Amino acid sequence: MATRFDPIRDIDRFFSEVTRTPNATTLPMDLYRDGEVFIARIDMPGVDPSSIDVDVEDRTLTVRARRESEVADKDVKWLTRERTNGTYARQLTLGNRVALDRIRADYSDGVLTLTIPVAEEARPRKIAVSHDSGQTAPEVVESSSSDEPRSPGIDG
Repeated sequence: MATRFDPIRDIDRFFSEVTRTPNATTLPMDLYRDGEVFIARIDMPGVDPSSIDVDVEDRTLTVRARRESEVADKDVKWLTRERTNGTYARQLTLGNRVALDRIRADYSDGVLTLTIPVAEEARPRKIAVSHDSGQTAPEVVESSSSDEPRSPGIDG
C-alpha cells in the first residue's frame, strides 16, 4: 500500500512536536462544591510535601510548591525533558461566603486537597413562618386574691 506524501502535513506535525512545551507554571485543579464545603484538588506530582505553602491574604488563597530534579544535570545527556522543575504557584480568589479560619489542606499521592467550608452565615436555612388563623387568643383567667381576670401581656 502506497502512502501519500504530504509535505505540508509532515512539516506541520514536525513543528508542533518540536515546539510543544508543557505548561510549567500551572497546577491542574478540579474545584467543586460538596454540600457545605468547596473542594479544590490540585495535582502536584513529584513535589516535596515540605515545600508546599498555602496562605490566605485579602481573600486570595495562594498555593506554592517546589519540585527539584532528581538527576544531576551536569552528568547526563537529556534525550527529552518534559517534567519541569522549579516553583509552581496557583491563586484562587475567595468570596465572602467561605470560612477562612477553617480551611484545611491535605497532601496525598501527589494531590493537594483543600477543603474550604461555607461560612455559617452564608449557609441556606429554613425560616419558620408563623401565621395567625384569624382567631383571637383566648383570654387567660387566673385566680388571684382579688379574683379579677388578668389578660396576658408583658409585665413591666
